[in-house]
Amino acid sequence: MARKKKIFVIDTNVLLHDYKSIFNFQENDIVIPITVLEELDRFKKGNDLINFHAREFTRELDVLSGDNLFNGGVKLGEGLGKLSIETGKPYSGEMRTSFPEDTPDHRILSIAVHIQNENPRKTVMLISKDINLRMKAKSIGVLAQDYENDKVQNLDELYKGITTLDKMEDGLVSQLYEKFEGIPVDQFNFDFEPAPNQYFIFKAPNVSALAYYNPRNGTINRVEKQRTYGIDPRNAEQTFALDALLNPEIQLVTLTGKAGTGKTLLALAAAIQQRHRYQQIYLARPIVPLANRDMGFLPGDIKEKMEPYMQPLFDNLAVIKNKFAAQSRELQIIEEMQKNEKLIISPLAYIRGRSLSNVFFIVDEAQNLTPHEIKTIITRAGESTKMIFTGDVEQIDSPYLDVKSNGLSYLSAKMHGQDLYAHINLVKGERSFLAELASHLL
Repeated sequence: MARKKKIFVIDTNVLLHDYKSIFNFQENDIVIPITVLEELDRFKKGNDLINFHAREFTRELDVLSGDNLFNGGVKLGEGLGKLSIETGKPYSGEMRTSFPEDTPDHRILSIAVHIQNENPRKTVMLISKDINLRMKAKSIGVLAQDYENDKVQNLDELYKGITTLDKMEDGLVSQLYEKFEGIPVDQFNFDFEPAPNQYFIFKAPNVSALAYYNPRNGTINRVEKQRTYGIDPRNAEQTFALDALLNPEIQLVTLTGKAGTGKTLLALAAAIQQRHRYQQIYLARPIVPLANRDMGFLPGDIKEKMEPYMQPLFDNLAVIKNKFAAQSRELQIIEEMQKNEKLIISPLAYIRGRSLSNVFFIVDEAQNLTPHEIKTIITRAGESTKMIFTGDVEQIDSPYLDVKSNGLSYLSAKMHGQDLYAHINLVKGERSFLAELASHLL
């Protein structure tokens, strides 16, 4: 029996999140309110990915252009529904009473109400990443939901990267200290299939060890603590993180954890330690103004406006610099790298267009990126490039992303199981006891 076709009314933020989203609704029809086109027009200028999405969607519409966009719709492709644009509609009595203010959101909602009234036998659904707009829609009887296509489905299944096994045999664990080449994984008789580059904490009655699974030769190898450009790992998770960051066979690493766990500091120290292996080191982060306030309210030129957002990255570099004496060779190396642009700290938007070949590329606060933005960054990786994404999926500044839909969670879920990928979730805060206490209690 054929499924009953639905009609999806798409909000602006969905198209800015994923400009190809219109192709992800299967055989169902899609309506774009005319107000959405007006809003997209305001986003077309700029260098951020959100501006790129606005321009790309406009190009998609141009390819589909024709009078039918406003009269019955145009077919999106084989097995897909139709796309149409709906012009503005008068507010219903309930709309005028509930939402008297004339805003773009309310105009979009008014069109959704009109579509629903015109198609009483079909399911009409407003798709928006704006929670408040979805609540408003539901309050007047319009079905609404988030854009689900690129969401992680089960948070409980998010890969942590580390497994603790506390009923190991002394002899087997002791062998990890004796055999540099590792122990074949089948000798451990796991009741699960270890993931590539999965890390382990083995505990036996009289001995313990840190280890990881090497998928390239099928062995379990011991992981040793290693000082990295003045930074010593303070716990098992940090030891694992440095191991993955320093392993040239692992080209993609994600580090998650709350503030103060050392994600960015470890990545930067590992990058400088391996400076001879890479042509450049990029440390970047997306600019997401807090409290949804535009950067325009800050005083100064564009460089001065950027400084508050970039300062945490310079703070991490300062921690490493402070590990060395003022006249030390190690400190001089860092300063020379900055002077010669071998070490670049920059907003992520400014990195766009640069060559990403033979680069150690660290993206901080990656939880504020969309899955499409993550894909755009990674697909530009050239030969001999290593990419690191760090962030806290519980601390998202973007109003249209959440724990399930942010790019960092999506990346971890999709890359899990690949030989060139490793993920570490850092748990223990190491800034100070005060910082750790505040993170848990406040």
